[in-house]
Amino acid sequence: MIKLKPFAALGGADHGWLKAKHHFSFASYYDPSNMGHGALRVWNDDEIAPNTGFPAHPHRDMEIITYVREGAITHQDSLGNKGRTEAGDVQVMSAGSGIRHSEYNLEPTTTRIFQIWIEPATEGGQPTWGAKPFPKLDRSGRLVTLASGFADDADALPIRAKARVLGTTLKAGETAEYSADKTRHLYLVPAAGAVEVNGIRVNARDGAAIRDEAKLTITALEDSELVLVDAA
Repeated sequence: MIKLKPFAALGGADHGWLKAKHHFSFASYYDPSNMGHGALRVWNDDEIAPNTGFPAHPHRDMEIITYVREGAITHQDSLGNKGRTEAGDVQVMSAGSGIRHSEYNLEPTTTRIFQIWIEPATEGGQPTWGAKPFPKLDRSGRLVTLASGFADDADALPIRAKARVLGTTLKAGETAEYSADKTRHLYLVPAAGAVEVNGIRVNARDGAAIRDEAKLTITALEDSELVLVDAA
């Protein structure tokens, strides 16, 4: 089963400095029938104006993955971590027992990110932060695991959830496949381009909520970049 969520139908808000679209209920957008997809709780499509951002604020008991589509985001937190994550890179924060962080666009152009929240397998624990480059050429034509709670995904950023976040870039006509247990909750969003997923067209920034599918066949209808979450 694949449920399409067109970008134009997503909830959202325009704060001037931040233009946000919410795939699931978030902040002032509340829909009790759309609270997440399995352990996937948040998928925000954020556009952050130059020299603005999110001032320091707290989180706990959440795995927060930031996929940078364009520009760069500069992170700082209460553990003393600082870092700049640019397009093609991914950062992960395990909020654990509690952390405060800020995220700013210090670039001269708009930064565009996917912000993904996944509920952890267990609560508490020491908070952590990390970032890693994932060059688009290295994931051309194949799904690469970017963040994962599975030990076998040794090259991915670690998260504390029974989930993985994957990405790929596909040239028009290329196909990538992904196998998963039919009980898992899969969610796919093209950052750019358009793809066909098991016969369903998914355009740029649309969401596709997937259940009861043992295999995904993803075919690019045009040059595309996409992110896929596989969660409990």
